Amino acid sequence: MKILARLCTSADGYVTTPNGWPPQVVDPVHAPGSHGIAEFLDGCEAALMGRTTFEPALTNDRWPWPDLQVFVLGSHRPAGTPDHVTVESDPVRLLQRMRAANRGGDVHLIGGPSTVETFRAIGALDKLELVVLPFLLGGGMRLTDSLDPRIGLTFESSRALPGGSVEIVYTVDPERESSRANDPNWAPASQRR
Repeated sequence: MKILARLCTSADGYVTTPNGWPPQVVDPVHAPGSHGIAEFLDGCEAALMGRTTFEPALTNDRWPWPDLQVFVLGSHRPAGTPDHVTVESDPVRLLQRMRAANRGGDVHLIGGPSTVETFRAIGALDKLELVVLPFLLGGGMRLTDSLDPRIGLTFESSRALPGGSVEIVYTVDPERESSRANDPNWAPASQRR
């Protein structure tokens, strides 16, 4: 089982629109399965997300994860949550429950940067996949505001997608991260002088 985060980002680095929607929804080529998500989900058996990402699904016309087990990190079980959805407030316990239920498939880590960072911080992020969209948003939420800048990433692959987007896949490399974290001369770019 691998935990894979896949986020779309505008060319200027925003993972949400200014009003909080995923940026791919404003892309003219957006449709179910677009931006490489259909191929990505082929190997996934579960979806892992934060409550903020999960709650809007409760009012959708159709359940967004019909073929996946759903695990939600949240302090309480939102009203209307289907019985088959696992909700847990502690990320380590949620991860344990997810691993116990896993049948060998991968897990799609869905959510914003703070959810991705929560699981990365406990060593439960194996890959970070970015889909760079061919437009600028000028505002919204940035991925880098929540992720620890010392994260170790190793390039794995890239490919052009229909509509002009580019998929970039990185393996999360804890050894590379820890070596940078222990380097007294390293600092985030914002702190360098």
